[in-house]
Amino acid sequence: MSLPFPVGVSSETGRLQQVVVHTPGLEMDLVSPAIREDLLFEDILFLDEARKEHQQMCAVFEKVIGSKAGVLQLSDLLWQTFEQSDARESFVQAICRGARELNLIAVQKELLALSPEELHRFALTGVSPLPIIAQPVPNLLFTRDLACAVTDHIILGHPATRARKRESAIMDTILTYHPAFGDMADRIIRLPDGVTFEGGDLLVVSETVALIGHSERTTFGGVITVARQLLERTTIENVVLVNLPKKRWCMHLDTVFTFSSASECVIFPPLIELTGHGNVVHFTAGEHDGELRTDVDHSLKSVLEKLLDRSLTFIPCGGHSLLQQQREQWTDGSNFFAPMNGVVLGYARNDRTFEMMAEHGYRVVTADGFLSFYESGSFDGEEKIAIKLEGNELSRGRGGPRCMTMPLGREPQT
Repeated sequence: MSLPFPVGVSSETGRLQQVVVHTPGLEMDLVSPAIREDLLFEDILFLDEARKEHQQMCAVFEKVIGSKAGVLQLSDLLWQTFEQSDARESFVQAICRGARELNLIAVQKELLALSPEELHRFALTGVSPLPIIAQPVPNLLFTRDLACAVTDHIILGHPATRARKRESAIMDTILTYHPAFGDMADRIIRLPDGVTFEGGDLLVVSETVALIGHSERTTFGGVITVARQLLERTTIENVVLVNLPKKRWCMHLDTVFTFSSASECVIFPPLIELTGHGNVVHFTAGEHDGELRTDVDHSLKSVLEKLLDRSLTFIPCGGHSLLQQQREQWTDGSNFFAPMNGVVLGYARNDRTFEMMAEHGYRVVTADGFLSFYESGSFDGEEKIAIKLEGNELSRGRGGPRCMTMPLGREPQT
């Protein structure tokens, strides 16, 4: 069992080869109004519609990739991983350590005795034959935060909230024990206790440049730890920190800044166009191991253009009205995902953002229209396309298409 392609991500817009997603299942149907805030949801989702919307997104990826094999379901990967007894044992030990408040250690023996099917169900839903109460993990929908590929390495996330601890154990178990990742052992970057880092805060700008948000979910210690690891172990030579308000509305960098093409970015202007506040810091490797050189910059655009040696166009989420920028950023108008250069998916509800995309030369189409047009043929991506994904249910979870995708392979950006 192997991946369709080797792990390798050196840009935000190279043509997608393989991506990990999680189409919501029973775990989403177990979110009640009483526990939704504990589980980081503003609302409860209608599962059937959320699944349809997510499956439509996956169908677009399959068309761009040219194969269904490149869209990897996290639930399937976990099922395959749990076929190994040592994987199940490692997972049980991890959740017993990570959820001390549930006192799972008291039933560790019984958890180890669960069948692979029963343990898989418990991992996702918290439901088991045992006399214990555990919550579901509906945030698995947002696979981006669990881990992220940077060049040929994978950084394992360190979630900031208790609600996502079991997700981290799920991803760690997959990366450690699934046969498809057997050659990745020395290319998994694990972070120490005491720091937090989530993948929505990292953008791979090029094979030598990475952006990291210091956000509500990624601590400064997490930024520094990841920066050092990338500079020491990968081809990354420049790490740019973007300091964000520690607020839920901009919980990750990719909620206010994403690439739609190699030279275009969709941004939330009130934050990204802020200048003169020293909220951008450029890190490079120092002379000694672990040492970082720092340079404070006053403009994200200027530092990126200098590092990339090309001009960038910033496209405003929500258009030019501050009110509409705020409204559409809240519904993930900035959170586009580019399965290839100049081809992006975003939620259809963000009308003014799509108007801006059209003004910048993108042909705006619905996901249904895109899939119908290319139903009988391959997709070559010869024009810029902005795809409107129905997301009336998915958007209730406070995450857009980029949040719901964890690319493992992209073609090199040309």
